[in-house]
Amino acid sequence: MQVEQNKATAENGSASLTISFDTAELMIATLGPNDELLRILSGAYPQVSFRPNGQSLALVGEPQQVRKAQRVTEEARSLATRGSRMSAETIEQIIKMLSAGNPDAPTDVLGLKILSGRGRSIRPKTVNQKSYVDAIEDSTITFGIGPAGTGKTFLAMAMAVAALQDKQVNRIILTRPAVEAGEKLGFLPGSLTEKIDPYLRPLYDALHDMINPETIPQLLEAGTIEVAPLAYMRGRTLNDAFVIL
Repeated sequence: MQVEQNKATAENGSASLTISFDTAELMIATLGPNDELLRILSGAYPQVSFRPNGQSLALVGEPQQVRKAQRVTEEARSLATRGSRMSAETIEQIIKMLSAGNPDAPTDVLGLKILSGRGRSIRPKTVNQKSYVDAIEDSTITFGIGPAGTGKTFLAMAMAVAALQDKQVNRIILTRPAVEAGEKLGFLPGSLTEKIDPYLRPLYDALHDMINPETIPQLLEAGTIEVAPLAYMRGRTLNDAFVIL
């Protein structure tokens, strides 16, 4: 992508620049079909006029806002070049990260691919998620603390599956406390495995998003993936394992 900067006009104090894309496909991937993502940029920077023309995009308006819009467009283009699928959420995350002045570039955060599976790529979506993934990569033990829905279990599971696929570990062990809610564990029907299954369902849900469901029973039977309640982990020796507690 090339950027041509024009001098700000003295008459109205506006600035203009033109961003040229190498291909029409890259421009569509960056701005979305029918410029649907461009409308998000227009809403975020109302003082900037966005004018697509062929394989270029002209930005005209208040100088500071033009520079901000340029940076967002460049980050989106970099992600699209890496093969990331652009969406409204992605554009909004780029705008949010740049506005917050985070030291990590949005491309480095949103472009980090942890795992590819079942037709999609799993990537961190926020700076904190990127920091969490980096901590898991660099440290032997990582504590992830946060409310439900912030990606603690899901990202840890993605890192575990990636490590298993890369042969960094030989098995994955998933464990959590059997927190009872109404019924005592001993009164639930079935074997021990069947008793604890309801408590481990969030781990299974994440696993099914990353691995072909048909292979999961084979991995469980072979012990490559093991699911157990936390109370049964005391005293065990866990070599070459990725353990999620």
